[in-house]
Amino acid sequence: MQTHWREFWNERYAEEGFAYGHLPNDFLVQTLSSYNTGKILFPAEGEGRNAVYAAQLGWEVAAFDLSSSGQQKAMRLAKTHQVSIHYQVGVLSELSFPDASFDAIALIYAHFPSDQKSMLHRHLLRLLKPGGVVILEAFSKTHLDFQAKNPQVGGPKDIGMLHSVEEIRRDFKGCTFPQLNEETIFLSEGKYHNGEGSVIRMVGVKDN
Repeated sequence: MQTHWREFWNERYAEEGFAYGHLPNDFLVQTLSSYNTGKILFPAEGEGRNAVYAAQLGWEVAAFDLSSSGQQKAMRLAKTHQVSIHYQVGVLSELSFPDASFDAIALIYAHFPSDQKSMLHRHLLRLLKPGGVVILEAFSKTHLDFQAKNPQVGGPKDIGMLHSVEEIRRDFKGCTFPQLNEETIFLSEGKYHNGEGSVIRMVGVKDN
């Protein structure tokens, strides 16, 4: 399964240009500026648009992804913006992030296989310091209806990889949620996120 996804993302990120644009995600921009800078982790970071943005704000940025093509683009983007990010290629279980080592974790369209999703969410929560924040935007289970009408909006076709408010609340048990809701939004992010879609937006603060 990992080989399949590694090949898929390497092929996508090897394409000319930025698959989801070079600008940061709107929800991340709206949310991240509300918090003091510190150490932040970007799982499934792809081509680096969000990690580079956080570094520009003064965050100490770590990121990882399966795709070496994504990493290469991310490092070029960081160089263009004259910032530093620490970006590793691999899966979470292979990487040695200590527990309680991050002030923030940003999951921006980080869709994991259905049989790993909840486990990975719980693992990521362990990496967060008490009082730290998780910022998430990802497609909801009802997004499949939007995708059927407009394939260009993107997103996984496997409903098990998509999210619900109830699942997120369960996966991130031990957080309080200043924001956790399903929204219909209009996406314009590069080549693969274009049109109206349904997303879960979450800000979770890990309990002390």
